[in-house]
Amino acid sequence: MTVKKQLAYKDAGVDIDEADRAVSLIRRHARTTFTREVLTDIGSFGGGFLLSGFKNPVLVSSADGVGTKIKIAFMTGRHDTIGEDLVNHCVNDIAVQGAAPLFFLDYFAAGKLHASVADQVVAGVARGCRYNGCALIGGETAEMPGLYQPGEYDLAGFIVGAVERKAMLDGNSITSGDILIGLPSTGLHTNGYSLARKLLFDVARLRLDRQLSDELLKVHRSYLKPMRALISEKILKGAAHITGGGITDNTPRMLPGGLAAEIKIGSWPVLPIFEKLRAIGDIPDDDYRRTFNLGIGMILAVSKRNLAKAWSVLDRLEERSYEIGRVVESRTKRLIYV
Repeated sequence: MTVKKQLAYKDAGVDIDEADRAVSLIRRHARTTFTREVLTDIGSFGGGFLLSGFKNPVLVSSADGVGTKIKIAFMTGRHDTIGEDLVNHCVNDIAVQGAAPLFFLDYFAAGKLHASVADQVVAGVARGCRYNGCALIGGETAEMPGLYQPGEYDLAGFIVGAVERKAMLDGNSITSGDILIGLPSTGLHTNGYSLARKLLFDVARLRLDRQLSDELLKVHRSYLKPMRALISEKILKGAAHITGGGITDNTPRMLPGGLAAEIKIGSWPVLPIFEKLRAIGDIPDDDYRRTFNLGIGMILAVSKRNLAKAWSVLDRLEERSYEIGRVVESRTKRLIYV
């Protein structure tokens, strides 16, 4: 008589015990971000958060990933920064509408789950949440054999923030003559990595040494603190997070109809990594400006009469900033390089 072999979930490639170890490590990191508004622990079916302190709140939400920057983490075995990238990217996306972050959820999926890798990734998520005053209240850790290549995983994040309805930044107060201030990026942030990897490793055939790894894994910074300071002084009229599409595509997104953004070329220092990439690939100007942030990660709009006050606020925070352009009248929302 043939005896059938008993098969467990682990035989199909899913290790529940390893998942439990991962969740235990994640719970430890998440608890370091909890605020008094968090009503549930990690492991609940849903995350509970008490919304308080607002009279007429608008919830502002966003979801994102870190793109192919995650490939650099695979190549280097360094997984402790991309979680912070993810949080800061999401925080910036809601900050441009005037929202302060409330809570964050992450999604981590792998073909083969390794608790130690998940631990590094979520440690970065928690660090980003603590820096931005945002609670990591839940998420999903999934093991899906056959869906990802060995040693690879995917990461996504979901954020919810709030702002008083009358304080939302919708750009409607921006007018012709307003000044555009650029805040510097740390590097590529989380955009343009598909082209950067092709240029560096396929075209130039560079070796991913420690120096290059450090450059490519520089954290996508948060602009929440300088933006909140300008908002509290009631001098920030609009903002654009410079992500996919670069300065060219993102700046006009904050403008009302009938206006354009005029950007002065050479008004800020372009970081060496971008010049290196341009030299390797002889990238056309339009593509160069739409693929990379070129050293500017956030653009702010303030009135000319409040410019000195804005400089004072930013100087007090030791925040480098550059006057990079102005708002002008136009039949269509667009960006003009001068």
